[in-house]
Amino acid sequence: MRNLNDFIVFAHVVDHKGFAPAARVLNVPKSTLSKRVAELEKTLGVRLINRTSRRFTVTEIGEDFYRHAAAMLIEAEAAEAVVKGRLAEPSGTVRITASVPTAQITLAELLPQLALAYPKMRVVLHATDRFVDLVQEGFDIAVRDHFAPLPDSGLVQRRVAMDVIWLVAAPDYLARRGMPADPDDLKAHDGLLTSLANDGWTLRREDGTAVSVKPEQRFVADESRVLLEATLSGLGITALPRKLCRAEIGDGSLVRVLPDWQAGTVTTTLLMPHRRGQLPSVRAVVDFIADRLGE
Repeated sequence: MRNLNDFIVFAHVVDHKGFAPAARVLNVPKSTLSKRVAELEKTLGVRLINRTSRRFTVTEIGEDFYRHAAAMLIEAEAAEAVVKGRLAEPSGTVRITASVPTAQITLAELLPQLALAYPKMRVVLHATDRFVDLVQEGFDIAVRDHFAPLPDSGLVQRRVAMDVIWLVAAPDYLARRGMPADPDDLKAHDGLLTSLANDGWTLRREDGTAVSVKPEQRFVADESRVLLEATLSGLGITALPRKLCRAEIGDGSLVRVLPDWQAGTVTTTLLMPHRRGQLPSVRAVVDFIADRLGE
């Protein structure tokens, strides 16, 4: 029968990128960890780790084995957490992934506050605009800002915030071109848009009235901060989430256009694999983010 403790030892060694760091964290001799991993490799009949005096690398099959061993470790931690209950102080590493704009706009100020609130917890943020497989890549939480509903992916979804989208422009642009009085006036204005295919906006008013408008395509970028800078430079009118342009509207460098109308909403949703969502540390992070963004 295989010694499942060796699976856990291997996961810790990979997590800490070496036998010596893992030995310090686990408070066991380095030689013991090396012996257990060697015994595991012998039982499996494959090399999991290539190690020399200077280098430590996980083999390709070792990476595949690690994902399953790490999942087993998470399940073991979750089982222990059930016994200890919710009152235990959250600790350990929580891995979060988000797009670059979401990391900059939504999480940049929030995560340092989280780290201060939970000193025994280590927060790791991975900001990327590529597709991330939470389960395969070992992430605990994904933070997603999205305009349309997310597809059903089998992940736990918790919607935590919704923000309105405003039309905005720089004062000098409006001084040159005039302030639109109604949505139809936007046809004569320069629009800063997110794509060539998305050639306008659907505006809605509180009374439920909706209208589609198509300005002149002056500038196109699929990144919100680029659109923000282009708008500040006086290029034209764009649609931005309130949280991205609130400071600029407050200091007068941007002005709301057609303030009775909104150009949609952006929703913030937290995604979690089922097993990781049971850990006290993950629950604490989810609740912290939800409480702060909900404000």
